[in-house]
Amino acid sequence: MMTILKSLLEEERFDFISTSDKVFVSGFDEEMNRLGFGFGGKIGVGYCWGRYMLIYRKSNVKSQNVFARIYLREKGIVLRLFLNDIDKHRNFIEQSPAHIKQVFTGEHGKCQHCHNEKEGMCRFRKEYTIDGIFTEKCNGITFEFPSPKVEQLQDYIALFTEFFPGKKRNLAE
Repeated sequence: MMTILKSLLEEERFDFISTSDKVFVSGFDEEMNRLGFGFGGKIGVGYCWGRYMLIYRKSNVKSQNVFARIYLREKGIVLRLFLNDIDKHRNFIEQSPAHIKQVFTGEHGKCQHCHNEKEGMCRFRKEYTIDGIFTEKCNGITFEFPSPKVEQLQDYIALFTEFFPGKKRNLAE
């Protein structure tokens, strides 16, 4: 069965996206739908983040909070997760595979204290400690996973569900 997303990705305007990237995007979409999140059936303009993007929000709720985006760029895709309270998930991150952990510990997105300093604190800065190392990242470009692979899809979903576990189910169900 062809999903809305798979149908959209077959449009000529998305010919620049590799087959493997389309497989990842479709697989991610299926998992997000299973978790109760969707992109609203529309692939939007990417503005400065890429040619196009998918924006994932909680399905069937009025809130417009963004939980994830996929940027469709000329040179590949980027998965971005909108994560908060990193320290609460420290153990999970410290035990994660390198392709997950690197996003939290690597140089990309390191805060340069460039602007938005109000009374000594930037309201867009993410601060946390991983492996005993204090890190500050600029919220505008945090938690981007460049060139995600379908083989690693379950790692990204595990990270997502660590931060957004959904409703706790009754064990009797």
